[in-house]
Formats: sequence, structure tokens, C-alpha cells
Amino acid sequence: MASLKDIKRRIGSVENTQKITSAMRMVAAAKLRRAQDAILAARPYAQKMYATLGEIGRRQKDAEHPLLQAHETETVMEVIVITSDRGLCGAFNGNAIKAADRAIKEKGSAFNEIVISTVGRKATEYYTKRQGVVRSWTGIASVGFHDAVEIANHLSERYNAGEIDHALIVYNEFVSAMTQKPNTDQLLPLSPAQEIADAGATDPIPFEIEPDAAGLLNVLVPQALEFSIYRALLENQAGEHAARMTAMESATRNTEDIIKSLTLKYNRARQAAITRELVEIVSGAEAL
Repeated sequence: MASLKDIKRRIGSVENTQKITSAMRMVAAAKLRRAQDAILAARPYAQKMYATLGEIGRRQKDAEHPLLQAHETETVMEVIVITSDRGLCGAFNGNAIKAADRAIKEKGSAFNEIVISTVGRKATEYYTKRQGVVRSWTGIASVGFHDAVEIANHLSERYNAGEIDHALIVYNEFVSAMTQKPNTDQLLPLSPAQEIADAGATDPIPFEIEPDAAGLLNVLVPQALEFSIYRALLENQAGEHAARMTAMESATRNTEDIIKSLTLKYNRARQAAITRELVEIVSGAEAL
């Protein structure tokens, strides 16, 4: 049986852990508010951009852009897997990796080769040990648009050079503070959402294009790719903070339960020690 000193030492250790998890929960909650504001502001912009691309694409059939055109033969697919750099966020990273593995397995028969690029240290460590990583981005403490531009340039250069024929991105979509949903989206060839492209195809175009559709596509298409990646990074960032806040809140509650259990154990052991001392004193007095 553990001594009183050992139990007291364990209680102190758990109390120190509780202080850490409680502080991490508060930090994650503060970061989540900022990340949530960023993603809520980004979503309408992305929807309008894709709506504009959909309008141009279906009204100007002769307008083309390399990132919109599928290659004649599709042999190589690149998958961008986004996770966090740090752990202590429950099943957040594991769910993204499982979704990526599932997408790779489903698409494996359609392509001769599937290559992986990663964002976040957890995905990098996982895929480096298994099949290797073409490119990795880590240490992104706070997502900026320049991060999305760098990833988009990497993909577009490889796509235009014929090194890859298809590109997917896997990330955790932020639904709420309690829910993060793994998502797999197609990046290349870039195509606006089907429901936008199909809706109102016979309606008159609601704006004029200057100087021409091709010139507008040359501006919009690269921006659409960059913003698709930027949105995925923001979604993943908000989801990470939400998952860490939930995990640390659960850990804090668990430490409270452990402290209560250890305190009860300590009081029982102390009471037993006092009772034993009293019995020894009474026994000694009777012997005299």
C-alpha cells in the first residue's frame, strides 16, 4: 500500500497537470475565437469567387485556362494532407490521416502513382515513414495567405509541367467547437461547384466582362486555387483549436476526478494510521 507521502506527492503532481491543461484550454479558446472569425469571413468570398467562375465558364465556352483543363491521360495524383504541428487535440490529426488513406485507397486503381505532400508535422512524420513526401510545410503557427500562395504555386507548376494530372486536398472542416469533419476536395483540374455551374444556365449573364473572358480567367483561376487552399488551411486551423480546447477541457475534468479519488485514498490512509497509533497506545497502557 502506498504511503501517505507517496499519495500526497501524486496529488501534487496531478494538480500541476491540471494547471497546465486548464491553461492550454484557455489559450485554445482564445485562439479559436480569432480563427473562427477568420473562417466565417472567408467562406462568403470563396462562394462568390466560385459563382463568378461558374458564370464565366458556362457563358464563355471558348474561354480556357490550363488549370481548368483535364489532362488527356491521368497517371499521377498528388494529395495534400493537412494536420497540425502539435498533438494534444484528441483524434483531430488521426481523422485527417484516416481520410487521406481512404482517399488514396479509393483512387489508387485510377492512377499509376499517388504522391503525398503534407502541411503540419503530424502528417509529415506519418507519411515520411511509409511512402515518402514530395514536399512538406511545417511551423505555420498562424495561417497567412502567403502560405496558401506557396502551396498553390507548387501545385500549379507541377500540373502545368505535366508532373501531376490530378490533385486533392484533405483537411478537417470546422463545423462547431465540438465537431470537426474530415473533408476531401479536388483542387486540380479546378472546377467550380457543380450546383453553381448548373444553376440558371439560361439566365442572362449579370455582369460585363472586360477586357475579355480569357483575361479574367487568367486572374481568377490562380486566385481561386490559392483561396481554396487558404480556406482549407483556415478550416483546419479553427478545427485544431476547437479540438484542443475540447481535449484539454476533458483532461481537466479527468484530473479533478483523479484528485478527488487520491484525496479520499489519502484521508482513509491517514485515518487508518491514526487508528493504528491509538490502538498501540491503548495496548501499551494496558500492558503497564
